Amino acid sequence: MPDIAALEGDSGFDVTWPWTSGERLEPGLTCVFRVRNEARNLPWVLPPIFSAVDHVLLVDNGSDDDTAGVAKRVAEQCGAADRLTVLDYPHAVARAGGEHLATPATSVHSLTHFYNWCFSHVRTTYSMKWDGDMVLTPEGAGILRDLSWQLQSTRAIVAMPRHPLTVVDESTGWLDLSLRFLEPWVYPMGPDTTFVKAFDWELREQPPGIERIVLQQGLVVEVKWLDADEYAHWRRDGVDFTNTRLYRKLREFEVDEAIRNGTPEELGGLVKVTAPPGVHVIDHVSRDWLWRQPRPLVKHSLPASLRERVRT
Repeated sequence: MPDIAALEGDSGFDVTWPWTSGERLEPGLTCVFRVRNEARNLPWVLPPIFSAVDHVLLVDNGSDDDTAGVAKRVAEQCGAADRLTVLDYPHAVARAGGEHLATPATSVHSLTHFYNWCFSHVRTTYSMKWDGDMVLTPEGAGILRDLSWQLQSTRAIVAMPRHPLTVVDESTGWLDLSLRFLEPWVYPMGPDTTFVKAFDWELREQPPGIERIVLQQGLVVEVKWLDADEYAHWRRDGVDFTNTRLYRKLREFEVDEAIRNGTPEELGGLVKVTAPPGVHVIDHVSRDWLWRQPRPLVKHSLPASLRERVRT
């Protein structure tokens, strides 16, 4: 019997956890991507991940841009084809916000069921949730590589800040340093760290009293493209973005609109970065610019009242 049967009766998308099926988890860290149309980002995203973790599990949710093919080619180029598993999840998944709230947690269309199904295929003692637009710096890859074996003797959750970079063109981008986007990414695998339904999205359970490790700033860049619709998976209708938990998403909307309107300086908290000739701005920011900046990475251009609201 599965641990979580798909509401629609499609047994291929039931959730069965390895610890209930008698499978032994191997020591190590698996990075889990849930992606849709991320072919553009993967040449930047995957190489540092392959250098940092033991295995990569990429679940393709209906891409039409050859996301899975690009992932396999990048893995080949990195000499990591044997450490990549690609799975297909063909069901439309409810967007975060009102659609998610209205979808039963065990439906194949639920974010909660989607995440549980993805992570049920992990066969290492630790897993890392990662997005298809997040680029590790070389420093970040090194830290995760060291952590991947040090974590084996303990149970801990690892959180790290990420810094949104809006790419205007190949040489220009705007980096948002106004907020501390701190989120847990690495978890031990087990029955007390599965996903449950929350109001606006899925939520991974955290065992009471578990150790929490917070990594430093400047290790992850979250890439946003100005020429793309980065927020199609979100709905604004019926979502209270004044809630502290959701201010980060509202901030992303505001940054995107300010750059499009040519008024990023008026918004505050943004840093314009220009790459040297022949260097892509993503490479420049992730491999050079961030590493050279003094710590902490702070640009207090927001009003003090907002800074207090969004502290994590």
